[in-house]
Amino acid sequence: MKILSFFCFYFIFSLAVQGQVNVLDSLQAELTKVSKDLDKVKLYNEVSNAYKYSDPNKMLEFGIKALELAQKRNDKLEEGNAYLNIGTAYIILGDYGKALDHFVWAKSIFEGDMVLTIDKSIIEQSIAQTFGSMGIVFSEQSNYAKALEYYLKSAKVYEKLENENQSSKIYNNIGVVYKSQSLDEKALNYFLKSLKIQEKLSNPNIGITQTNIATIYFKQNKLDEAFEYYTAAKMSIDTYPNPRALGEWYNNIGAYYNSRNYKKLAIENWENAITAFESINDKFGLADTYLYLAQFYLDDNKEAKALDKANNALRLSKEINVLEQELNAEKLLSDIYVKSGNTLLALNHYKVYSVIKDSLLLENDIRKSVEASMNYEFEKKELLQKEENEKRELLLKEEAKSTKIKLISGALITLLLVGIGFLIYNRNHLKKTLTLQKELAEYEQKALHLQMNPHFVFNCLGSISSFIVQNGTDSAIKYLSKFSKLMRLTLEYSKESLIPIDKEIESLENYLQLEQLRFNDKFSFSISKSDDIEDDVALPPLLIQPFIENAIIHGVIPKKDKGAIMIDFSMEDQSLVCVILDDGIGINTSKLNKENSVLAHKSMALDIIKKRLEMISESTSKNATIDIKELTDTTYSKGTKVILQLPLQYLNE
Repeated sequence: MKILSFFCFYFIFSLAVQGQVNVLDSLQAELTKVSKDLDKVKLYNEVSNAYKYSDPNKMLEFGIKALELAQKRNDKLEEGNAYLNIGTAYIILGDYGKALDHFVWAKSIFEGDMVLTIDKSIIEQSIAQTFGSMGIVFSEQSNYAKALEYYLKSAKVYEKLENENQSSKIYNNIGVVYKSQSLDEKALNYFLKSLKIQEKLSNPNIGITQTNIATIYFKQNKLDEAFEYYTAAKMSIDTYPNPRALGEWYNNIGAYYNSRNYKKLAIENWENAITAFESINDKFGLADTYLYLAQFYLDDNKEAKALDKANNALRLSKEINVLEQELNAEKLLSDIYVKSGNTLLALNHYKVYSVIKDSLLLENDIRKSVEASMNYEFEKKELLQKEENEKRELLLKEEAKSTKIKLISGALITLLLVGIGFLIYNRNHLKKTLTLQKELAEYEQKALHLQMNPHFVFNCLGSISSFIVQNGTDSAIKYLSKFSKLMRLTLEYSKESLIPIDKEIESLENYLQLEQLRFNDKFSFSISKSDDIEDDVALPPLLIQPFIENAIIHGVIPKKDKGAIMIDFSMEDQSLVCVILDDGIGINTSKLNKENSVLAHKSMALDIIKKRLEMISESTSKNATIDIKELTDTTYSKGTKVILQLPLQYLNE
């Protein structure tokens, strides 16, 4: 079963568009009436954008016209839009290198100073579209890490603008990236997230998303759920006709029926897929359908029919140069000839299959080996283009200034130059001051963070000493192994001001397992994270561990029976909230306990954490707070609850 990989183009294409020809005719007619360049360049971009549904060459032609006129008029917004249209045309034409170049140029314009006078929301919308388009290119090149990076950037901007329609498209593309990496649960999460918005907006592409969800459930052998979404997808596609989506649906439902041994229904749906794909001359989809049929007839001992379908698949895959399909077709032909007793032809096709397989493996190895180099070249190209754009803008400013100078007297020129020089000096001086203040704040925060390391290491070493005395050498070796892993994680992130939330959770789990081992499973623990928290959410390291340490030492260990610790991460408004809950003896009882031997260390850790929270508040201009309270019943303590509220921060920031 294959997912709808073409849906990565969802960001570009809005399928089931009504009246497309009428729109193009109307725009073309309007072009003949317009005389002003300002209106003409906008119309060129609109015509180019309209052609993406039908003719990428025309889209490219009008995009280039818009670009030339926009550069002539120094119209930065329309120049950026032209780069976007040209890049999109190159994606459809399969020239990903040129597409990426144009998206980089568009990005440098939208992030430049020349568009500051334009409505900020319009610029943010264009930037989000550029990020999404760059994500498509990287996804098509199987550079999934970069694709995900730019999709997430795009999603953040669209979420900020509350553009649910575009957000749903990006969520789908993120799902495709995760599915391509066999991360089915993450893919399913984003597909469902997209579907929720599409249902709300009655989006015409809802059938594609439902089919994607169904394929994942089918892969997980959740057949009832798969059939439910396949049924819903067919109803949606019938409501919003789309031949490509319909063909893919027939292919997938055919595979579903075949797995349930409904052979007649499987063949019927695959034949329908052929009709749908032939209506739009989709050779890729046709090749897939013929592969399904060839395998079906081979399994059904109908070698002649299997041979016919496999040959059709091979012919089509060669025409469109898709090696994966050629590979599958050659293997099927070899298997068919083996079954029919023609060993010579079987051997010939198997040799071709082996050559293609080796070629694909070599291609994959090469791709992996140069991926880092490609990323470097892309980032270098992006930086160079930005510098070139800045130079061009600076040149335009200088030319404008030169024209004014010729019209102003010598005295005014001198005064103007002195004033400009003074302003530039003040601006640079202010910029340097702000930069130094920001760096100073970061260094102070890192200094407070580094103070936590000796405190943490000292407590851990004390724990090892106690454990060796209580449990002996053999158990201590196991304890030391876990301790070394924890220290490696701690040292690895000591140099970072922020770490991913998943890495923080991994470190906390390791520490809690260590303490469980030390205290002979005197307590249990659980760590949970809300689904709303994105993968790139980050927080300062060693901020939560001291509270968990207090919960263990001063809360659950003094209890007579077994205790429990619960840690929960969630989002509230624009804050990351961490709740640490234990069912121990409580704060007041702990203070009265004469065996509280690490009270001084607790006070030091809490004092450092409060200073770190103050620094976080200053650097982010958002609240960072801590609330510690005892949970009590009518007559006795039920434990302690710590609520840590932090500003929402991301790794890319």
